[in-house]
Amino acid sequence: MPRDEASVQALGPRTPTRLYDTRPQWLVDARAELDAAVAAACGWPPDLSEAEVPRESLAIDLVRGA
Repeated sequence: MPRDEASVQALGPRTPTRLYDTRPQWLVDARAELDAAVAAACGWPPDLSEAEVPRESLAIDLVRGA
């Protein structure tokens, strides 16, 4: 929550849609860290493309017998 009126003004335009559309560098970096953590947890190579993730996810489910 904002602590004062200046904070209210600074945070007002920070909607999820605006963050998605503008992609500030801190958000890009956070997404990259999250992607790397998920890849490591799943045992995937760090350079796995987004197009390969569904196939690898399905492979995990098949191994588990889901």
